[in-house]
Amino acid sequence: MGLATGALLWFIADSVRAARALRWLKGGDFRNLPRLGGLWGEALDRVRRAVAVRERQLAEAEDRLEDFLEAIRGSPNGVVLLDARGRIEWCNDTAAAHYELDPQRDLQQHMVNLLRDPDFSAYYQGRNYTNDLVIPAPGSTSSRPRKLALRLHPYGEGRLLVLSRDVTAVEQAEVMRRDFVANVSHEIRTPLTVLSGFVETLQSLDLPKEERTRYLQLMGQQTQRMQTLVNDLLTLSRLEGSPLPGAGDWTPVVSLLAQCEQEARALQGTLGKQLELTFAGPEGVSVGGVASELQSAFSNLVSNAVRYTPSGGQVVVVARLAEDARLEFSVRDTGPGVAAEHVPRLTERFYRVDRSRSRETGGTGLGLAIVKHVLQRHGAELRIASAPGAGSTFTIVLPATRVRTEPVRPAGSAAQPATESAAG
Repeated sequence: MGLATGALLWFIADSVRAARALRWLKGGDFRNLPRLGGLWGEALDRVRRAVAVRERQLAEAEDRLEDFLEAIRGSPNGVVLLDARGRIEWCNDTAAAHYELDPQRDLQQHMVNLLRDPDFSAYYQGRNYTNDLVIPAPGSTSSRPRKLALRLHPYGEGRLLVLSRDVTAVEQAEVMRRDFVANVSHEIRTPLTVLSGFVETLQSLDLPKEERTRYLQLMGQQTQRMQTLVNDLLTLSRLEGSPLPGAGDWTPVVSLLAQCEQEARALQGTLGKQLELTFAGPEGVSVGGVASELQSAFSNLVSNAVRYTPSGGQVVVVARLAEDARLEFSVRDTGPGVAAEHVPRLTERFYRVDRSRSRETGGTGLGLAIVKHVLQRHGAELRIASAPGAGSTFTIVLPATRVRTEPVRPAGSAAQPATESAAG
């Protein structure tokens, strides 16, 4: 009886401990372990420790996942996750901007339905994702084109990862590179063709002295044209590869204007034009930077005005201090003017509004590109105001940090002390 009673009591106590253990397991609060002792206590303690390890691992995995998602959210590339049916499961803000999506509203929408591009539909259906696909971005227009490069990556069970990047600048740079090579080839081929023809004529024909002289003069002009083109190309290359200029070297504005006036009057005579040229600038004002670059920028604007203004017209060059201490160097002409759609592209290399007119004036098509690079290096800006039949005004605005003013001495003040000394 004693043994039976003891066994019954042990069974009852063990059942109570088992019930408490089961209640603890069902409750889900694995931090507060009941005090059971014995085998049940040891078992529950092992369970608690195993659960604690799993919870810690799960928390660490969630933290890593959150860090990973945060990195994807801040990625400069667009990221879209598609399920096995091509529906959007998640996208970052960059992708939303690329495709003009709403990250919340457009969830579970089919990607092909939102990105209505036939090339993308064919790319998606073809299941060959070894190469990038470049398509116009949603909202792209002819005036503001945008290009996207897409790549699809399969993962999981039929899911797709869509990566996108904005390649508008890359595409534009590639177009500019191709245009640049084509334009340089064309600009050099034209005078070379002329020179080749003249050389062949001089070699094969016994021409009179006057004809030979005229041919040699034309050959010299074409040679000068090629030399000017090569010099402008070298100038652009030097500007792009040089470190930014400091403001330690100061050049008087009046000396820059004097050089511009000298070159303008010489060019006017070469072109056989009669123009009213006016130059005005402040005394005692200097600009900081590379003098040769600033002179090149100023001179290019003035020479363009002289080239494109017909005889009898005016070219007015004025340098003045603005109220905010910046320097404004403006060149106003009475030439044919430029239509508004051409103005934003005038500083592109070899861009010409009228190619035939440019050939007549002898320009290389690189002058305003040089001006743009010089101004970028000096923190300045170029303003262009023009209209057909109303002439043009090109204004260089130098920041106040590159402008220095000095008091202007009255005429004869420097000689006065010497006179008094001599009298003494």
